[in-house]
Amino acid sequence: MTAEVKIILSIALILSIGIPFGSFIAGEKSRGRYKRAMFLNIVMFFGTMATAVFMMGSGTAFGAEEAQVAEAAAETAAVSATGMGYLSAALATGLSCLGGGIAVSSAASAALGAISEDGSILGKSLIFVGLAEGVCLYGLIISFMILGQL
Repeated sequence: MTAEVKIILSIALILSIGIPFGSFIAGEKSRGRYKRAMFLNIVMFFGTMATAVFMMGSGTAFGAEEAQVAEAAAETAAVSATGMGYLSAALATGLSCLGGGIAVSSAASAALGAISEDGSILGKSLIFVGLAEGVCLYGLIISFMILGQL
């Protein structure tokens, strides 16, 4: 695929996530809005996938006969794979920490409310807050595993 096709597919994938999410956020939360957002998400996802399949199948195949072209392509692929490895490690850590932060905020506020009523449950509440923080550690471990393969 050419660079223009990759850019178009990347934009289409971002829009297929952003448009349903934006339409859901902009308004009152009701059951109808959930259904409409889910339907829009499914339609845009499968539409993007169908477009990607069409673009992949419509290209022409040709072989490179010079060794220099093949060598340059292999070098570019290695650099691209390394960059994608770093990107995936960063996403694994960042998204797991984002999810862990959301979990800790919910668990900690509930724990503070429960401790204010009954101080004897401090140990139990700390366990739940610690479990929520464990999500971040799992993401960090996955990142180290990804970086170990580079």
